[in-house]
Amino acid sequence: MTAVISILNFAFTVYQYMIIAYILMSWVPQMRGTGIGQLLERLVEPYLAPFRRFIPPLGFIDISPIVALIALRFAQSGLYAILEQIMF
Repeated sequence: MTAVISILNFAFTVYQYMIIAYILMSWVPQMRGTGIGQLLERLVEPYLAPFRRFIPPLGFIDISPIVALIALRFAQSGLYAILEQIMF
C-alpha cells in the first residue's frame, strides 16, 4: 500500500509543478504557443477554470492559481487521511 501512496504523492507533486510552470508561462506570452505550453494548458486549465470563475483577478494579479494550489494540497491531505483509515 505504500507504493500507492508513493505514486499518488508523485502525481500530486508533478501536477503542482505543472500548475506553477503554467503560471510562470503567463509572464512570457510566447511560451503558451509552444507545444509544451499548449500541453500544459490542456492539462491545467480545466482544473483552474472553476477557481477563475469564482475568484476575480485583483487588477493585474490573478490569485486563483494560488487558491487552486491550496485546494489541491487539501485534497492531497484528505486523500492520505482516507487511505490511512483504509490501511489500518
